Amino acid sequence: MTRPVFIGLDMGASRTKVVVIDDQGALLGHAVKKSGIDFAATAAICLDDALLRAGAGRSDIGGAMATGYGRSNVTFVTSRSKTEISCHARGCFHSFPEAQTIIDIGGQDNKIIKLDAAGRRQGFKMNRKCAAGTGAFLEEMSARLDIPLQEMNNLARRATEMIKIGSYCTVFSATEVLESIRHGKPVADIIKGIFYSMIQRVLEMDSLTEKVVLCGGVVAHNPYLVEMTEEMIGRSVLLPEYPQLTGAIGAALFAREDAEN
Repeated sequence: MTRPVFIGLDMGASRTKVVVIDDQGALLGHAVKKSGIDFAATAAICLDDALLRAGAGRSDIGGAMATGYGRSNVTFVTSRSKTEISCHARGCFHSFPEAQTIIDIGGQDNKIIKLDAAGRRQGFKMNRKCAAGTGAFLEEMSARLDIPLQEMNNLARRATEMIKIGSYCTVFSATEVLESIRHGKPVADIIKGIFYSMIQRVLEMDSLTEKVVLCGGVVAHNPYLVEMTEEMIGRSVLLPEYPQLTGAIGAALFAREDAEN
């Protein structure tokens, strides 16, 4: 490589994401893996995988920044770390440079971030007290139904009706799901109700502005959630090309800016 590359790492409790960008901000390579129990090792594996895809090596790195739950475990960063809020905001604004409300549905928490037309943060809210509405909730429901997680999206799309889940707690929601199974309700209808419940929990966190951007791994792997969100809010939403990578992309953009200053 003749020009430096910049690394962004978003180490979540569930998945680790690493991206490589060039000095113009273009995405050159990326990698995603389960975070596991050794965050430092997972980060290193993702880094080498993303660099390989980008056709670059460690000697080409001009800057690196980490964000996310396990950011303090990463050893190869060259810049100070930043919060997930800042990095998701930077990554989404890079894709859509306009005023917006960002909804990030993550593995362990949800975030709503509001930006003005210049990309300045106007406010944010997070859901940390309960797993309802997160990827962990969907994984729990997948286990309860004995349905592979990757099949949930297509099953929800095939539903003819919807079994609404009324509880605000993952444990109580699981009880409702089991009751629906006991009464012979179609699995597809139950899963659609689970999807609806997830979106409803997020939308109850805060009001939305005109432009809404959805991101996060849950959205990336369950596109029907995007369609349901549009139906529930009555308008189209914006979706980055790589919804799962917005935090990592934001971190890489910050790393590039640090290197330039």
